[in-house]
Amino acid sequence: MDRELVFELPNDLQFIEEAVEFVVHRCTTCESVARKLRFNFRVCLTEALANAMIYGNRRDPSKRVRVEVFVQGNRLRARVTDQGDGFNPNGVPDPTVPANLRREGGRGIFLMRKLMDEVHFNERGNAVTLVLLLPDSHTRVHEASA
Repeated sequence: MDRELVFELPNDLQFIEEAVEFVVHRCTTCESVARKLRFNFRVCLTEALANAMIYGNRRDPSKRVRVEVFVQGNRLRARVTDQGDGFNPNGVPDPTVPANLRREGGRGIFLMRKLMDEVHFNERGNAVTLVLLLPDSHTRVHEASA
């Protein structure tokens, strides 16, 4: 059965950990992907939320971040959308290139691309979609009571 979880956060970094735990505790899978869910997904969702709040919304406390999590078949998909102007994700320098090792920025996107099965940005550049592939027959998302 397909499930979805949608909520908004204030643009405040102190809410990130609680929001990530809220999502992760509502997603259960078989043992073969439990580690991927607990580590990869948690790290990437944390990075996406931090980027949205810091860079997208420019730490503006009047703005919010929308989180949408969907489980459809064997795909866990999380979309994080900020209220900022967006950016070009292809313009972010590779943080592993020696000339960029000491530069700030790009590490979160690099981690997302390495740890998730798919990462997509919308055309505007103010939303990122993270995709984690799961086994079909063992996926379940608990109903959320917000």
